[in-house]
Amino acid sequence: MSADGTGTDDTDFLARRFEAHRGHLRAVAHRMLGSTAEAEDAVQEAWFRMSRSDTSRVDNLGGWLTTVVGRVCLDMLRSRKSRAEEPLDTAAAPPGGPAQGSAGAVPRPVDPEQDALLADSVGVALLVVLDTLTPAERLAFVLHDLFGVPYEEVAAVVDRTPAAARQLASRARRRVQGAEVPEHDRALRRRQWAVVDAFLAAAREGDFEGLLDVLDPDVIARSEAGVTTGAAAVARGASTFGSAALGARPAPVARHALVDGAPGTVVLVGGRVERALRFAFVRDRIAVIDIVTDPERVARLDVESV
Repeated sequence: MSADGTGTDDTDFLARRFEAHRGHLRAVAHRMLGSTAEAEDAVQEAWFRMSRSDTSRVDNLGGWLTTVVGRVCLDMLRSRKSRAEEPLDTAAAPPGGPAQGSAGAVPRPVDPEQDALLADSVGVALLVVLDTLTPAERLAFVLHDLFGVPYEEVAAVVDRTPAAARQLASRARRRVQGAEVPEHDRALRRRQWAVVDAFLAAAREGDFEGLLDVLDPDVIARSEAGVTTGAAAVARGASTFGSAALGARPAPVARHALVDGAPGTVVLVGGRVERALRFAFVRDRIAVIDIVTDPERVARLDVESV
């Protein structure tokens, strides 16, 4: 029996459940805080709060933990602003080491692929821009635009109405999009669009080898139907993904767009977005494909023509 009355078996079970979400929580915290050390502190605080809470009736533990980490990061950002402090290591690589100091949590080994994904998606330039936002704006933008958390859940974290949370994210989005884009980032985005085009062309032509050339070995494809992992499996299902998201044949209304700030492709019907693909990259290969066809989810997307 542990000091807080929790049995060892119960603690181990909680730790395993927590570890299943650690990578996601670290990504959220690092994007919020821009600091390896502070992100790890926020994740560990989430573990402490979970270990002291009754989560047996929580249906979506990942969402619950994301909310907890969001609140912890919001408090840390507010404290940082009040002391006029800067992030500890804006130029450092994203967190990759094992957990420190978690009572009962299993240390997480280094995950180079996860760290590469973080490095590609969170550059120093973005962190500098995010640091000009208010804590509430930063949290709303990161949770909604980068992680797809619904405004209703964002509102609960920042203690605002969903409409106010939407306004916070919108203000942050305008600030981020209005910032000067470094030439390196523009070149990176051009390469990403080329990869998107190559993926779509290979999917339409059934070019298995061509798909493997543009997919990260550990690529993840997510849709309302489920999750597919691994380059071979995603390549085999690419025609299905393309059919679900873009139609069985190349459609004249399919076009490039930024989908929640990330490179993507959308299909317009009557001038409105009906389906969308959103991509994330690791070293110029596709690492994540989000396929959105559900009308309610589509309606929540922020789509910008390019």
